Amino acid sequence: MEDKKEKKIKKEKKNEKKLENKSIYIVICLIILIVFAAFVVALNNVGLLDISSLDAGKSKEKVTLKYTDTNKEQKEGVYITDVSDVVEDVMPSIVAITSKTLVRSGSYGPSFFGEKQYSEGAGSGIIISQNENELLILTNNHVVEGAEELSVQFINGKSADARIKGTSDRKDVAVISVNMKNLDNATKDEIRIATMGDSSKLKVGNGIIAIGNALGYGQSVTTGVVSALNREVTIDDVTAKMIQIDAAINGGNSGGALLNSKGEVVGINSAKYSSSGSYNTASIEGMGFAIPITDVKDIVENLMNGENDTSDVTIGIEGTMVSESDLNMPTGFYISKVVDGSGADKAGLEIGNIITKIEGEEVTSISTIKDVLYDKRKGDKVTLTIAYTNRKQYSEKDVEVTLS
Repeated sequence: MEDKKEKKIKKEKKNEKKLENKSIYIVICLIILIVFAAFVVALNNVGLLDISSLDAGKSKEKVTLKYTDTNKEQKEGVYITDVSDVVEDVMPSIVAITSKTLVRSGSYGPSFFGEKQYSEGAGSGIIISQNENELLILTNNHVVEGAEELSVQFINGKSADARIKGTSDRKDVAVISVNMKNLDNATKDEIRIATMGDSSKLKVGNGIIAIGNALGYGQSVTTGVVSALNREVTIDDVTAKMIQIDAAINGGNSGGALLNSKGEVVGINSAKYSSSGSYNTASIEGMGFAIPITDVKDIVENLMNGENDTSDVTIGIEGTMVSESDLNMPTGFYISKVVDGSGADKAGLEIGNIITKIEGEEVTSISTIKDVLYDKRKGDKVTLTIAYTNRKQYSEKDVEVTLS
């Protein structure tokens, strides 16, 4: 019996020792796991390990792109989306202009017995004023230049003859008029006078609307933003400062309205400056131009009232460009004629003088002189640097000329 008890006691002690060893092992394993877990967390915190990526492949949750709410808010005046209300208000102020220009006449060939041939052109216009006798419409000069006949179509499809009241070739603006007696009461009720805006307040990125008789198909609307301001564009050796827009401007749009988000006229669309060829060709993709209305408002008001355009100024000379390779002459504008009584005549300019500078800018082409005169008016003064012969050599002097 005692032997059995001793064996039992020994077995229990042995089991207790095994249990104790197991407990020690478990504690050691737990410590190792805790240390490992702490090590992994530390790696994740310092960015050396991304715990979330360890089971990404096992996740059943659908992965989606992340979006922000940044584009949900829009600043007022920057974006133009639905322009239908503005267009509805302004469209009665826009007209389509058809011009007929004499191409040729004669007794032989295609024109028998003195029959005349005409070319027909399309453009747009803006109704800007009216009085008891006439309705006044603003357009581009190149739309009506040389036209022997003009016809204006209004919002209701009715047409009436028009005549040129005044033009400015240099600023490319013109005012034409329609006799009020030629308009029926329905047309008078439907048309509307456009509201002028201030183009000097435009900012790059402002939303704009362009309305015009695109390609002669009838009134159409395009929208965009102001791409650039005071963009210098040179056509026919004349540099003009224009509003650059990304709205499409095509042949027929010329003379149409460029509007701000309020529906105010801030520019006169000009396909002449927007096309790569003639103003009847399609515009360059994403690049249109308009004449800033504020730059020409004084001229337009003069033309409306039958006054001459005082912006078209002249020095009072004729001549041609010469360079140092031409008989060792200084580079500049060679004067071959001085107009009697002109500013040049009164300032003492003579035939043979060469204008080498104007307002301190070297004269390298005729456009240099035209660019300086572009913003001048009659009565303004300009300083010319003149090269003149002095004992078979050229000397220079500055001369102040009053523009006429």
